[in-house]
Amino acid sequence: MTTKKSYTAAEKAKIALEAAKGQSTINEITQRFGVHSTQILRWKKQLLEKLPELFSDTQKRKDTEHQKLVEQLYQQIGQLSVERDFLKKKLNCSIEEKRNMINQQHPELTVSRQCELLELPRASYYYEKKPMSDYNRYLSTLIDEEFARHPFLGTRRMREYLISLGHKVNRKRVINLYQELDLEAVFPKKNLSKANPEHKKYPYLLRNVPITHINHVWSTDITYLRLPSGFVYLMTIIDWYSRYILGWAISTTLEAQFCIEAVALALQHNGTDIFNVDQGAQFTCQDFVNLLLKAGIKISMDGKGRALDNIYIERFWRSIKHEWIYLHSVTTVNEMIRIVKEYMHYYNFQRPHQSLNYQTPAQVYEHNGGIIVPDNTIILN
Repeated sequence: MTTKKSYTAAEKAKIALEAAKGQSTINEITQRFGVHSTQILRWKKQLLEKLPELFSDTQKRKDTEHQKLVEQLYQQIGQLSVERDFLKKKLNCSIEEKRNMINQQHPELTVSRQCELLELPRASYYYEKKPMSDYNRYLSTLIDEEFARHPFLGTRRMREYLISLGHKVNRKRVINLYQELDLEAVFPKKNLSKANPEHKKYPYLLRNVPITHINHVWSTDITYLRLPSGFVYLMTIIDWYSRYILGWAISTTLEAQFCIEAVALALQHNGTDIFNVDQGAQFTCQDFVNLLLKAGIKISMDGKGRALDNIYIERFWRSIKHEWIYLHSVTTVNEMIRIVKEYMHYYNFQRPHQSLNYQTPAQVYEHNGGIIVPDNTIILN
């Protein structure tokens, strides 16, 4: 029978700091220290939340008072109230979200009891996903390249494409790789899913709307970039009229904060009338929505599963991958940051666009009164 490994405070701080620095993927940190990715993200979150306290005596006093109040409340409300509050979190949650809710240091509830309250099998909580095999990683590369060329390909036709290249794969493997890469073919479909009731859904405002000037519409999205041992995630903000990249950020996780900070910095220099996003959790969270509403920006959201509602950013993903990423052999996060930065400068200031009468995005944006920021912002989460 294996014994659960314990970590000292110093070890936890070291691992959390490694994750916060963002110079290694979560998979690399997991393999190096032997800690589950869920635990790493929890320690990282605790580290970032506690850092401001080092510089705030007022906050320390508030935390002490708060802790005393919490202890008094625990004595008053008892075990049943604690469990009732805990159960409030479980509504409309995925298995991964439930796993993230488990607190191994909870003062009142054991991990077993938390799993029971969340209706999460303990085996699902302790499950560790196997790393992708070299062959599956190679197939992922082929799928990603072909999907970028033909985003309408579903898993059936992608399977036939792989077979034509000499790979004996079944559809189940292709489906799993699509899910791993977060790919979905572009085609009209029934509304098979419901919006999260906790997140407000905004209508798509741009159907048949002519784009007449810069800063009329901005949009953003996230794509993944492959590394040998995992993925990093690229978020980009684009002006529809000029195709100018206003800002971008790279993160080793899909937390919303790196998107929020990138948009906040872009808004320091310029502004927009309408901001178009998809219905991903990063863009429907309250902090992201409030940032736009406080700036007086109208929010437009793509229809679920309708990538063409955000066609300009989709075209940019194809450009950066085929013109740059696929031509480089990248092995580390820092290398990926470097080549993405190179392409962003090339795209904005050197690459002529046929749709812009062979001008560059920066020329069009600046000529029409936009503020150019030569050194695009990098936020590494």
